[in-house]
Amino acid sequence: MKKRKKNVWLGVAAGVATLLAAKNIFDKLTEYSLKDKVVLITGGSRGLGLILARKAASEGAKVAICARKQSELDIALKDLSHITKNVLAIPCDLRVRYDIIKMIEKITAQWGPVDVLINNAGIIQVGPEAEMTEMEYDQAMKIHFWAPLHTILEVLPAMKKRRSGRIVNIVSIGGKISFPHLLPYNASKFALAGLSEGLYAELKKYGITVSTIYPGLMRTGSPRNINVKGKNELEYAWFKITDSLPLLSVKAEYAASRILQTVKTGKAHQVISLPAKLAIGFHDLFPERFLDIMAIVNDLLPDADGQGKESVKGYESESKITRSFLTRLTNRAAKRNNEIVEK
Repeated sequence: MKKRKKNVWLGVAAGVATLLAAKNIFDKLTEYSLKDKVVLITGGSRGLGLILARKAASEGAKVAICARKQSELDIALKDLSHITKNVLAIPCDLRVRYDIIKMIEKITAQWGPVDVLINNAGIIQVGPEAEMTEMEYDQAMKIHFWAPLHTILEVLPAMKKRRSGRIVNIVSIGGKISFPHLLPYNASKFALAGLSEGLYAELKKYGITVSTIYPGLMRTGSPRNINVKGKNELEYAWFKITDSLPLLSVKAEYAASRILQTVKTGKAHQVISLPAKLAIGFHDLFPERFLDIMAIVNDLLPDADGQGKESVKGYESESKITRSFLTRLTNRAAKRNNEIVEK
C-alpha cells in the first residue's frame, strides 16, 4: 500500500514537472523579442533608465533615451555606443508636451514608430509634510503622471494602427503604499498606477500590453540627486542608508532584468523585491495596523524644524554617516550609472 502511494506521488510530481517544462518551452517560443524593436526609455541618461537601455541594447533593440541635460545624455550616449550603434540620445523636457511631440517625430523619422515605451523618468522629494508646498506636488505630478500620459498619447496611434505595442510604467512601491516624508512622490505614483492599470484593460483589445511595475528600493545610485527639504542632512541620511542596505534594497541590474522580462512576457503587474512584496501584502491584509506602524515611523523621522522651505540636492546634504560604509553600495552604483553629475 505504501509503495503504491509512493508511486502515485512520484507520478504526480513527474506530471507537474512535465507541465512546467512544457509551459517554459511555450513561453520561450512565444516570448516578445526586443531584437530590432524601437525602444524609448524616458529618463534614460542615468540610474535605472541607463541600466535598462544597456540591457535592451545588448538584446539588439534600437534604443532611444531622453533627458533634460545634454551633458548627461552625452555620457550615456558614449556608454551605450560601446554596445550598439542603434542609439539616439534626445534632449527633452517631459514637462513640455511640445518637446515630447518633437522627440517622437525624431525617433519615427530615424527608425519608424516606437514599439516599446518605458516610462521611467522620475523625481523624488524627501521631507516632512509641513515643509512641502503645492509646488512639490505639482512637480511630481508633471513628471510622474502628465509626462507618461502625454508620451503614451503620442505613441498610441501608431501602436493601435499596427495592433501591437508594449507600454511599461515604472511606478514604485510608493504607488501601492504611502510612506511618510515622501508625500508628493507617493501621491503622483498612485495617480500613475491608476492610469497604467486602467490602460491595460482598455488597450488589450488593440494588441497593446500595458505593464505596471512596482519596484521596491533599488541601488541605482540616485539618492545623491533627490531633492531634500527640512533637516536636510538627517532626511538625506535615512533615505540614502535605507536605499543602500542589501536586506532592504536590490541591485538595480536585477530590477532592470525583471522589468525587461515583463516586457517580453507581457505581464500586466509586477512587484520587484521580496521586501516590497511583504510590505504590500501586510498593508493589504492589515491596513489599519500598517498605517499605525507608519505613524510610529513618522515619529522617528526628523521633524519640520529645519532649514525652512528651501530645497537642496542630496549631494549637498552629505554628512559623515552618508559617506560611511553604510552607503558603500549606493556610492558604487552612482559611479556606474552616471549619477555623479556636475554640481
